[in-house]
Amino acid sequence: MEPLPKLTPAKGAQSTSSKASPSPTLANVVRHFAVDSGSTLFATTVMTVLIFGGCCSNVYALEAIINFEPTNGTLITFVQFLFIAITGYVAQFDKTRPPFFFAPNVVPLRRWLVNILLFFTINVLNNHAFSYNISVPVHIILRSGGSITTMAAGYFCGKTYSRIQVFAVFLLSIGVSLAAWSDSKDKKTSEGSAEPVFNVGFLIIFVAQVLSSVMGLYTEATYRKYGPQWKENLFYAHILALPLFLPFMPSMRRNLVELSKSTPLELNIPFASSLPLTRVPSQLAYLAVNVLTQYACIRGVNLLAANASALTVTIILSIRKLISLLLSIWLFGNTLSVNTLLSAIVVFGAAGIYSVAPKPTLKPAVVEDKKKV
Repeated sequence: MEPLPKLTPAKGAQSTSSKASPSPTLANVVRHFAVDSGSTLFATTVMTVLIFGGCCSNVYALEAIINFEPTNGTLITFVQFLFIAITGYVAQFDKTRPPFFFAPNVVPLRRWLVNILLFFTINVLNNHAFSYNISVPVHIILRSGGSITTMAAGYFCGKTYSRIQVFAVFLLSIGVSLAAWSDSKDKKTSEGSAEPVFNVGFLIIFVAQVLSSVMGLYTEATYRKYGPQWKENLFYAHILALPLFLPFMPSMRRNLVELSKSTPLELNIPFASSLPLTRVPSQLAYLAVNVLTQYACIRGVNLLAANASALTVTIILSIRKLISLLLSIWLFGNTLSVNTLLSAIVVFGAAGIYSVAPKPTLKPAVVEDKKKV
């Protein structure tokens, strides 16, 4: 909250009575409180709707596409990046700065390049993991172990953690390991396969989680130095990553052709009942829904990252993943074994313990270094 202005009589002006002087001060206090609390409540509401509404509803469209063809992960990622890059360009457009017409960036571009490589790699790896016979519920559970890698990365960056946080992370590791083992056992029993191909998927998700933790801490440091430039981050992370998809173009084209051949879906256009029904391939409709909800989700996550620490972001996203898991089970009738359900309870319970534990602090040596800077 900005400091209240001092109410002192101007030179040459007549002073008011002592009874009237507190009134303007009280009015200013009320006004500043209303503006500050109102804006905070509005920002919190927007973040909640974008994250829980966008991210959770995104699961429905994602699983519908993955169930149709598990190798569609890279295509989904590319379409998401393309859409967010286009919408971000509209916000960053500046007609006075040819030839690209980008608005001047606050954060140096070389610093965003690290974020771009990490963000691109994480998204491609997470979606590519579906190609190795990993179900969406188990995928959610495994990705919920992000607190483990966040703590490890934070420790190497100079943060210390309480015993409660360490215990919570220990529970998380047990829960994630149990989920991986249970899923591996179930697939081997049902398919009779001696070659556990899906273990490669587990490794891919683990690598993505490590990179995600590094990116979270790096982004937190960037915002701390240059301010919460989340819109700038969102734009550059997507538009500059588009050329990285060029090697995947042939496979993405084949996947897009397959999606266009899916069963037509009849759509009723609102307020246009007189028009004939519109028929579109169902998988393309799911792809459009996935892109729109992912856009809302990413905006919410970036807005949260600009106003909270990497640890807080990890915990809130873990809660979101729990809701996504329940939606996946309910909407698609996914059946999880007892061990997998137990692992989900352990993972999300540990995330809850982690969230109420004392906040991490910087090591004394790091604090002294920051003071010198």
